[in-house]
Amino acid sequence: MSDAQGLAAFDMTPLEVVEALDRHIIGQHKAKRAVAVALRNHLRRRRLPEALQAEVSPKNILMIGATGVGKTEIARRLAKLARAPFLKVEATKFTEVGYVGRDVDSIVRDLVAAAVTMVEEERKAGVAEQAKRAAEVRLLEALLPGGSDEGRASMRTLLEGGKLEERMVEIEVEEATASPMMGLPGMEQMGQQLQDAFSQFMPKRRARRKLSVREARRVLAAEEADRLIDHDEVQREAVWRAENAGIVFLDELDKIAGGGHAQGPDVSGEGVQRDLLPIVEGTTVQTRWGPVSTDHVLFIAAGAFSVAKPSDLIPELQGRFPVRVELEDLTAVDLQRILTQPEHALTKQYQALLAVDGTRIEFTEGGVEALARAAERVNREIEDIGARRLHTVLETVLEDVAFGTGLGAVRIDEVYVERKLGDLVEDEDLSRYVL
Repeated sequence: MSDAQGLAAFDMTPLEVVEALDRHIIGQHKAKRAVAVALRNHLRRRRLPEALQAEVSPKNILMIGATGVGKTEIARRLAKLARAPFLKVEATKFTEVGYVGRDVDSIVRDLVAAAVTMVEEERKAGVAEQAKRAAEVRLLEALLPGGSDEGRASMRTLLEGGKLEERMVEIEVEEATASPMMGLPGMEQMGQQLQDAFSQFMPKRRARRKLSVREARRVLAAEEADRLIDHDEVQREAVWRAENAGIVFLDELDKIAGGGHAQGPDVSGEGVQRDLLPIVEGTTVQTRWGPVSTDHVLFIAAGAFSVAKPSDLIPELQGRFPVRVELEDLTAVDLQRILTQPEHALTKQYQALLAVDGTRIEFTEGGVEALARAAERVNREIEDIGARRLHTVLETVLEDVAFGTGLGAVRIDEVYVERKLGDLVEDEDLSRYVL
């Protein structure tokens, strides 16, 4: 399998990765540098002699920081940059073997499923034009079954001119079937395995559906694209990408660390750690796409570690996360920058959203500073949820503006923000429930 196929010709330097992350995430330069180096090492390893490649294992990262400081966003943006299969899971979802709940092997299965979806989308995009032409042939047949060449030419002209978009047409399409176990808690994997086992012996069900021409074109194009791609090759490529470029973001690791601080029922957090250990250090898991090795999957774990500490993890698991990065708490200045500087900053999002209804919002510098101060104060005095607090603060400030339409120019300055938030910020009880 070639690098061009697997890593999508990824060739960004660590500096370029950090600069790309800076467009979306404010601060946290240590964490950005750490993930940039880890990502670059994926490519460096692929350029080594084959014998050495197998010996170089990824340097997994443990990010320590409060909620809302950017841990998840850094990992998600990293995977998007690399066009790598990415999976975010919470460590608290898993239970020790022998208990009812998700087993840690599902991490690998879900990662490969994400890779299959990614590769399928790429392959379908490559045959989109061919699929579109095939779909139009089927659509013409449905609109004018058994028609003459002259009639088809006339119908094609109307179709291509967009004159038939709302006309209803009856088409025959494949119908998805689901295992009866798919809806039962904890039975999804067994249901999928049963469905896979019997699918080769059962003909695909087809059904007639009545749709508008616009919708029928989309459905038929998707079906034709699915026929045009080589699914066996897609699966081979997906497994390769999952094994060699996959990134797993393991959140809330501190919640299973224990350290004598756990309260309430505990389905053996230490047992979950021991089950996670082989996945992180490298093992082979059987999936519906065949055996998948985790030897070179990059794991990025994260947690607040405000009660438990990294040293409360079992020593073997600690050793599998050699790179540790502590993320900084967000100050009012950081929150102010988050509101305005990223490529798709919150203030820009609200401006675009409300402009749809004819309301032009202008955030003044003083207004932005007031928003950041309010968010920082509530974080400090009530509960620190980081940048997520900005969503609540903005929704509260813009409640009346968002409710209206066609308001013209609206100026959000310091006076406006103080008027909307003053009493809420001062009253701790109100802040607790509203902000």
